[in-house]
Amino acid sequence: MKSRIVFAGGSGFIGNALTKLFSLRDYEVFILTRKIRERGDGVREIGWDGKHLGEWIQVLDGAEAVINLAGKSINCPHTPANLQQIVSSRVDSVNAIAAAIEQVKTPPHVWVQASAVGFYGDTKDKLCDEAAPNGNDSLAKICREWEAAFTVAKVPKTRKVILRIGFVLGRDGGALPVLSRLTKLFLGGSVGTGRQFISWIHLADLVQMFLTAVEKENLSGTFNAVGPKPVTNVEFMRELRHALHRPWSPPAPEFTVKIGARLMGSEPSLALVSQRCEPKFFLQAGFRFQFPQLRGALENLNS
Repeated sequence: MKSRIVFAGGSGFIGNALTKLFSLRDYEVFILTRKIRERGDGVREIGWDGKHLGEWIQVLDGAEAVINLAGKSINCPHTPANLQQIVSSRVDSVNAIAAAIEQVKTPPHVWVQASAVGFYGDTKDKLCDEAAPNGNDSLAKICREWEAAFTVAKVPKTRKVILRIGFVLGRDGGALPVLSRLTKLFLGGSVGTGRQFISWIHLADLVQMFLTAVEKENLSGTFNAVGPKPVTNVEFMRELRHALHRPWSPPAPEFTVKIGARLMGSEPSLALVSQRCEPKFFLQAGFRFQFPQLRGALENLNS
């Protein structure tokens, strides 16, 4: 019998990559989603609202793992209303899964919970491992509430892992396709001061981290899901221009970033805040990166 894995919020950019990986490894894959689609890949979608218990709890009974990626995207203006939706969508999903695990006869062996390196706030040039303190900006506070709900969940028979995810590089989602289009239009200059750090990770390495969290039974606790070589924005954009064969481009001052973000319906702080983090615990666990260097990651994604 196949081992069952359940994804909450598994229909997005990262979730699609994960469902493909686990399907290839012969897991029985279920996705909890608000909008059920017909699929031809063997993955089954189950309806849920991200908040309340329902028939979906049955797929958790006897599952090998549940992976929670649910939550409103942070790529929106950070108005008070949007920030409230961002935090409630995350905390509600954690509470719903915790309540479901308490009810089922055979709880999942492991619960892998997504978080973000936004937990640390604006780190400037300070290198943060998993022991670094929580920041004090809006996203840091959201991450604190998100993780706190997970930490207090009473699921003693289920191993718990938090992955604080960084800036994910992939062809089909995230910010890289947008940055690549701008760079191809000769608008690939540094952003703001350019000194802010980016803790990036190739999608291929990120999905292997999730797989490791599920299959390596001695892993529990909190892990930075980032590559081993964070870079400044200046370095990142230079490498992206190199990968796309574009020359130097003029930098984008902070005021233009704010205007551009407003026009695109995004949030300027996402590009201006510095997050310099290291995957200390994954490295200690012997994790081997396929793409440890930014140049190789970008060349792979643009080949």
